[in-house]
Amino acid sequence: MARTVRLKRGVCPGYLRVVTSPQSVGAAVHCLIVVGDDGLRRVLARLIEMHGLGSLQAPSGDAALAILRERRDIPLCISDIHLPGMDGIVFLREALGLCPDMAVLMLTGDSNVSRAVECLRVGALDYLNKPATSEEILARVDKALEKRELVLRNRFYQSNLETRVRELDRLNRQSLINGVQTLVHALEAKDAYTSGHSARVSRYAVKTAVQLGYTGDRLEHIRLGGELHDIGKIGTRESVLNKAGPLSPEEFDHVKGHAALGERILAPFLSDSPTVLGIVRSHHERMDGHGFPDNLTGDTIPVEARIVAVVDAFDAMTTSRAYRPSRTPVGAVEELQRHAGGHFDATVVDAFTRAFSDLTVLPLSL
Repeated sequence: MARTVRLKRGVCPGYLRVVTSPQSVGAAVHCLIVVGDDGLRRVLARLIEMHGLGSLQAPSGDAALAILRERRDIPLCISDIHLPGMDGIVFLREALGLCPDMAVLMLTGDSNVSRAVECLRVGALDYLNKPATSEEILARVDKALEKRELVLRNRFYQSNLETRVRELDRLNRQSLINGVQTLVHALEAKDAYTSGHSARVSRYAVKTAVQLGYTGDRLEHIRLGGELHDIGKIGTRESVLNKAGPLSPEEFDHVKGHAALGERILAPFLSDSPTVLGIVRSHHERMDGHGFPDNLTGDTIPVEARIVAVVDAFDAMTTSRAYRPSRTPVGAVEELQRHAGGHFDATVVDAFTRAFSDLTVLPLSL
């Protein structure tokens, strides 16, 4: 037969009927019991321990906060709303400030429900009206721990879900980029004159950018922009690309469209990489404003596009094309320097010559 212990109002404010229970939650977690009345606090501690939990006792809010400053891993707290030296709601607010994941049950003997509602607003998971049976207390304890576990588990799943979604998004985007890069290389492979051009431009651009202080993600954006800078030539007629003689005005306008087209092709899956899109769109702009597609001048041209403009021109000059033979690396560098400040950014030209001071290694072999 279950044993009942009654605490008279003279001993404890609001008696507590204790009924032994064989139920156990199993896990050895601790419950902090914050009650000013010594008798009631000891009864609660004994009840909690019989339920399979460890107990920590504090006779006041200040004493409980001292415990929480030392132990931030306490999952459960039962606190009276009336505490010596500190209002229970003040304690609740400060306790949750220290341990925001702690489940708190508030004990109240007040008939005014507004105090209990205030506890819930502050962050208590539940409240108990005194007197309360041991069965009711233990049921609320189990419910509070289960709710706390659910909140923590949902937070973990949410955090991992967001991480997984970001990773899948990154992988999907990388897959698309890889596909575009493969297409670029396939198009270049059809033309012996431009084979490997984008890969070389990318490598030249990265080494030049390092001279200008680029590192990390900014350097990676330049690498990718160099790889993809001519993607818009997918839309350029092969008869124009491979024409051995001078281009007509109409044909030249047709070729110039590849910069803006390349940006439009890449924009749907590189919207968060404006640097790459800027390179693709603006790598044919000139410092003097006579470039395309936007006739930008000077510093209005993205510096990353200015870097690719220099190395793109160098690679074009040092490889044979259908309409002209290649130049030597020395001759190509002299041409860059001759047009520095007008066509090309002089600072970028200087950075390129520092990056490749030994011209005998150029052009790079892939």
